[in-house]
Amino acid sequence: MNHLAFLGGTRAQVDAIMSAASAHGWRPLYQERYPFAGGPSHYAGWLENSAGFKAEIVADEE
Repeated sequence: MNHLAFLGGTRAQVDAIMSAASAHGWRPLYQERYPFAGGPSHYAGWLENSAGFKAEIVADEE
């Protein structure tokens, strides 16, 4: 398994999760392409923790 994806709510909620992630031990991945690292119609943030677990936080369609 590469990563787990979670539905993160609205785009603003995904932005809030991404902003708070470092305070909880997660570092952003693909930050230079945030929030469209998964493609132009896929709003999501990617995170990794110190154990190497990766999470994708996906916004609902608006």
